[in-house]
Amino acid sequence: MNEAGIDPAALEKRLVDLEVKAAYADDLLDQLNRTVFRQQQQIESLARELLALRQQIAAGGAPGPGGGGDERPPHY
Repeated sequence: MNEAGIDPAALEKRLVDLEVKAAYADDLLDQLNRTVFRQQQQIESLARELLALRQQIAAGGAPGPGGGGDERPPHY
């Protein structure tokens, strides 16, 4: 212990523990940022797809290949 009554070894251990926790927190924050970025890309892609489907429906066409889903098959 020094004259202030602080054990340097204990202080060093606390400092190392805090640095380790900070490193883990930084890594977790990076992972969460990447996850949020990917989710935002997915949301934007789904929003574009939804808009395209709404435009198809408004134009009178059925979504997807094959067109009008209300048409009778040729064997009727």
